[in-house]
Amino acid sequence: MNQPIEQIVRRKLSDEVFDRLERMITSGELQPGDEMPSERVLMERFGVGRPAIREAMQSLANMGLVSISHGERAKVLRLTAKSILRQVDLTAKIMLSQSSDSLEHLKSSRIFFERGMAREAAAKTTEADIRDLREILDNQRSALGNAQEFIAADMQFHTRIAQISGNPIFVAVSEAMLAWLKAYHTEMLIWTGKEKFTLVEHQEILERLAAHDADGAEAAVLKHLERSSALYTSRD
Repeated sequence: MNQPIEQIVRRKLSDEVFDRLERMITSGELQPGDEMPSERVLMERFGVGRPAIREAMQSLANMGLVSISHGERAKVLRLTAKSILRQVDLTAKIMLSQSSDSLEHLKSSRIFFERGMAREAAAKTTEADIRDLREILDNQRSALGNAQEFIAADMQFHTRIAQISGNPIFVAVSEAMLAWLKAYHTEMLIWTGKEKFTLVEHQEILERLAAHDADGAEAAVLKHLERSSALYTSRD
């Protein structure tokens, strides 16, 4: 029986250079904050031309592994949950704009996520956390009639709840989902009086957290998000 042909694909030089540079970073040879070797050093080390080095370096930058500034050597970046999610920010927004199903899935995911965050926060919240949330809520009340400031305070309120967990991944996920949804926050929020519902619901969430009432906090978040979910609509 004839064996299937396993074709060898010739890789670009820049792909090989990328793999080696990536290994230098993932192995710890280069640490966050370190400068990458100069183009000349890399050309000599790998025996390739400048175009292959530059293309590989740009690929590293596109992945968020290094930063490139004009006139300076590229530097290795410290990866965080926030920086990783920012890399998919544009593609996530494109996906949402192309599919109403994706928007519904994101809204459902946010509700699932924030219910858990509310329970976590109710167990861990401190007096300092409650003071911060009260201040954010006061600022949101003051922003009535100013769409951008009101929505910014809304996002800050929910992100601050995620911060109570002490888990930076939770915070990054919260910020990312809110940023992706922001493009679909319709004018209905401000101009139909529904912003007042938001303030009442935020106050209820705050009171449940202050009382360390996990069930009550989860129920308050669920009520709030199910009601406000209708304000995010796909742009057809």
